Amino acid sequence: MTTGLTLLWRCVVTLVLLHEHTAQAEDVAGLADPPANIRITDPGHLGYLSIEWSRPSSLQNLTDCTVRYQLRFYDTFTGRWKSVRTTGLSYKAQFDLEKPIQVRMLTLVNGACTKHSEVQGEEVEFVHTPEHTGVAGSRIRDFHCVYFNKEYMDCTWQPGSTDPPQSEHSLYYWHREMQETSECPQYIRYPELRRGCRFPREVLLEFSEFNMCVNGSSAAGALEPAFISLEVQNQVKPAAVSELQVLSEDGLLQVQWSPPEGRVPEHCLEYELEGTTESMDGSMWQWTNVTEETTLDFPWSAKREMKCFRIRSKVSGYCADDGYWSDWSQSTCFPEKREKIPYEPWNAFVLIVMLVIVVTAFLIFCFMIWLVRKMWMKRKDQKYTFCTRYQEKVQKAFPPILSPVCH
Repeated sequence: MTTGLTLLWRCVVTLVLLHEHTAQAEDVAGLADPPANIRITDPGHLGYLSIEWSRPSSLQNLTDCTVRYQLRFYDTFTGRWKSVRTTGLSYKAQFDLEKPIQVRMLTLVNGACTKHSEVQGEEVEFVHTPEHTGVAGSRIRDFHCVYFNKEYMDCTWQPGSTDPPQSEHSLYYWHREMQETSECPQYIRYPELRRGCRFPREVLLEFSEFNMCVNGSSAAGALEPAFISLEVQNQVKPAAVSELQVLSEDGLLQVQWSPPEGRVPEHCLEYELEGTTESMDGSMWQWTNVTEETTLDFPWSAKREMKCFRIRSKVSGYCADDGYWSDWSQSTCFPEKREKIPYEPWNAFVLIVMLVIVVTAFLIFCFMIWLVRKMWMKRKDQKYTFCTRYQEKVQKAFPPILSPVCH
């Protein structure tokens, strides 16, 4: 009996505590209003924006709890939502200024006022659409950048589909170590119009957003701006490999090369080796091999076979997410000169040649027979004609019995 009463009393106490905790949590949840005054400010960093907000008025006097904010924004570069939690009232992130900016926020409350149970408020969404003006169709096209051997970077473009008269493009850039944007240090012109920008190595910054904007003016008005954000280390194009050797030893061909000269570290390079094998019968096949080594061995048959190699390099995944292949090296072959194909009288080529010779000789022989026969028949006709005339003359002078007979 005592045990049953004890269990009943514990259940009642538990229910009362749960009710009080739930009621208090509901009260706090009602106070966990969304952040107030959500806004996006543009400091002029070509896409690196500041998201700012204020503490909700319902939590201004809350002292025994911690207030945090969950911020989610849509990253148009990767095509997914990114999330961050912070106790601050601002957050900076990279956005594409040519697309709408989507931000979602909610408030999180945790501490003594919630019995140390985190309470989450309702999520709200804020959408900001950048406004850009300009002549329709004047936005540049085919923009791309190449960081040549980490010595300088060229960014080039083509004019828009509608290129108004007297158009003049301008490029501005910014990265996180700059206080404000700067204009292109050296424009690339073709022939006199600006079609690109050359950046010396000193003004570049790797492993960070490198923001650019290409806009301009024309006789018809301002040109539509184009905003580009990239990471410099993903644009590297190494120099071509200049030293490629092929050595033969113990039935193997050893292909050796040296890393290209320049500022790209050796440990950051991978190589694509292309080989071509040509047999003496004229057959040929090609293959490739991607490696991080600078030496590769291949089986080698010295009998009637020639192998040629060329190689190019690229920054590997250890040092960048992307990059450009270098130009191909000069091709190196082993042996350097092919030996002449030995004469084989009964191979297909020789048989065809012999057949042509035999047919030609037979036709010539037939033609000669026909020609000789024609000449003989002509001479025979001439002899008969002469004999007939002679017979006629003899018949006039002598009796018919003495006349010759022509055959």
